[in-house]
Amino acid sequence: MPPPPRNLPHFRIEGSGETERYTNPSRPTTRQPPYRDREQHAAALTAAIAQAIRAGRGELGAREPTIADGEPGFYLQVTVPRGESEAIDKLSNRTQRVELVSVKENGDGGNAFLEATVFVPAGAETYYLEKVEAYRDPARNTRTGHPANEALVARIDNVRLATVQSLFTDDIALFPLPGRPVWWEVWLRRDTRERFMHVADRLNIQRREHAVSFRERDVVLALADVAAMTRLIRNCDAVAELRLAKDTPALFLSMDGGEQAEWSDELLARVNPPGGSAPAVCLLDSGVTQGHPLIQNVLDEADMHTVEPAWGKADTATLWNGHGTAMSGVAIYGDLHPLFAGTQPVDLQHRLESVKILPPNGQNDPELYGAITTEAVARAETQAPHRHRVVCMAVTSANPVPGRPSSWSSAVDQLCFDEDNRRLVVLSAGNIRSAVNPATYPDANDLEPVEDPAQAWNALTAGAFTDKVNITDPDYAGWAPVGTPGDLSPCSRTSVTWSRQWPIKPDVVFEGGNVASDGAQEPEPIDDLRLLTTHWRPARRLLDTMGDTSAAAALGANMAARIMAARPNLWPETVRGMIVHSAEWTQAMRARMAGRSKTELHSLLRRYGYGVPDLDRAILSASNDLTLMIEDELRPFDKEQGSSTAKARDMRLHRLPWPRSELVALGETPVQFRVTLSYFVEPNPGERGWTRRHRYASHNLRFAVKQATETVDDFRRRINRVAREEEEGLPFTPGAGDNNWLLGTIRDRGSLHSDWWTGTAIDLAGRDAIGIYPVGGWWKEKPYLDRWDTEARYSLIVTIRAPGTNVDLYTPVANQIAIPVVVGRP
Repeated sequence: MPPPPRNLPHFRIEGSGETERYTNPSRPTTRQPPYRDREQHAAALTAAIAQAIRAGRGELGAREPTIADGEPGFYLQVTVPRGESEAIDKLSNRTQRVELVSVKENGDGGNAFLEATVFVPAGAETYYLEKVEAYRDPARNTRTGHPANEALVARIDNVRLATVQSLFTDDIALFPLPGRPVWWEVWLRRDTRERFMHVADRLNIQRREHAVSFRERDVVLALADVAAMTRLIRNCDAVAELRLAKDTPALFLSMDGGEQAEWSDELLARVNPPGGSAPAVCLLDSGVTQGHPLIQNVLDEADMHTVEPAWGKADTATLWNGHGTAMSGVAIYGDLHPLFAGTQPVDLQHRLESVKILPPNGQNDPELYGAITTEAVARAETQAPHRHRVVCMAVTSANPVPGRPSSWSSAVDQLCFDEDNRRLVVLSAGNIRSAVNPATYPDANDLEPVEDPAQAWNALTAGAFTDKVNITDPDYAGWAPVGTPGDLSPCSRTSVTWSRQWPIKPDVVFEGGNVASDGAQEPEPIDDLRLLTTHWRPARRLLDTMGDTSAAAALGANMAARIMAARPNLWPETVRGMIVHSAEWTQAMRARMAGRSKTELHSLLRRYGYGVPDLDRAILSASNDLTLMIEDELRPFDKEQGSSTAKARDMRLHRLPWPRSELVALGETPVQFRVTLSYFVEPNPGERGWTRRHRYASHNLRFAVKQATETVDDFRRRINRVAREEEEGLPFTPGAGDNNWLLGTIRDRGSLHSDWWTGTAIDLAGRDAIGIYPVGGWWKEKPYLDRWDTEARYSLIVTIRAPGTNVDLYTPVANQIAIPVVVGRP
């Protein structure tokens, strides 16, 4: 199937040879209505419409006042013979606000018929009944002797209360089974989008923010099962039509090479390549096919490398199945599918670098992967030493002692920490290699630990979640997705089984696709449920699919590079912090967390990380939210002259320039306050028991927020007490308001800490300072290594959110602040 022409009218050609003519098929010729026995037909319709009205009144009675929005009413489904389509135009009445919303054809051959769905407001519920009564009464015949309203009533076969299925205009074979959430294309009536969003939010129906708008319709995507959609329609007058969100990757993979090339060319015509100074995603993988049309404009031959010249630089012909080229497509474009479906220009803001680290045959020696990774990064940096880059690697192996630092993960941490050249590295969490059992998902994922080197403290480790649940390929009719929408991707690993001393991994989750099952065979990663990307053999075909944590890592690198392009002066620690700070748990994740204890919450945090990041939240702004960013450093330890021991030295106190008057004016309004602290540690690996003296991390930092009634001196004393208690392994003693933190001490793992405080606006107004302080590390415990006086830099990101208010929190701070302000929405 070639790409569709843009904005062209569709006409049918009739006839042949020189006598061909163009005919607009939307103009049917006028026909007489079919003969009906007036009395019998009117009686039958009267009974049907009366029953439909009774059912409609039942729906009106079932509306939920705290949820409903829009004009009360209900939908009716009107059945008309296929040859009597003239009746369709007569179903609407603007004066009565009765609106035809959708029409579809059902049946085959001589049994075909049309089903029209109309919205009937409560004040016009007897509209069609009155039409039939007039038709039935001979005294109301027209001057020509025909029954009143004959052109409409005589053409109607039946009327009944409409259902969700009535509004579904796709092939009925695609209609979802009960209880199975799917992504719907929801076509909205004119000027109803806002109230649709209100009702969807009140029903906790997940939706996409983006919409496509036309003169009479807005089209949005919403995730719901049939029951939830029924409830939405009962409480809102917005829905005109429902379709299944489709055009999945399977559509493009079913095309031949020529058709794929046409779609690729159409996309390339809209692509604006990145500039020469753009940041890059440096991909460590199996190599890349640089000649691919969608890749060659972002990957120069000079930026292709290999750690072993005998391997070559191109993607591997065997063994790795073009993994590097598939990663490349996602790292540059994200999922290609929405780009093919769109029409807007595509402005690429980052480039690609490739270093081949996987041999064409066999495996690398596992002991050498740390050295190979370091060498690979050095080759890219030697070629372009001044380029900003994010390193991306989706190569993992089993770790004998899950969570414990290895030579490979330690090498990654060292790459990130390098004082002369800090780096951001994105790693995949690793995939479950055995068959997925739908009956034990997702609990079984908690027993499959994150693989080496993804336990690296300083790296951003990407796990996978999925929103891909729609199956449209007829070859898989009757199959069901294993992963539930918004939950963990079925093959994604977790750190639930790790010792509590090790970092929270994954840090975040990105889309990794899904697998499907027919209930009898092992689940399969079918094309409908994966990401569309570039194929490593473009001479055969241009497109492929990929998923799992490899795709998630590529999406993470894509986001990091786009942040670097938007804010080129940010530290790598800050970019990592912004990604985590922008992450939120999905509704499915939150449902599993609701009412859980701290221990249970800790396990779920090790399953999902901090949730799903969002680029817009990271770099854009909303006036009723406020995000502040601080990049700073402190010297965590000191040693007196002649002493053999080091001690804690610095605490950095940051005054928070809250819009105090605005917060006080909000009074008891609930607000949310989020803090993210990101820093890199210098690793010191070695199997020596991981006691306090033999810590892996050079230093650990913590944050604490001043309480509303505390003086600054009281705040300092409290921080000193808390730091001492942690150093001595004593139980944490919460202060006033500390229980308002969602995670509390659970957050104090690794080198990235994020948490949410919830309380009142007036209470937050007094919490106007945040302290960053050290709690130990081998810099302190091993002063003879002469690192005790090293400066430690960190990034601090703070957000106030005041949902549901119109108070401008951003402008008062922007007008008086000296701290850099990140224009970011939480």
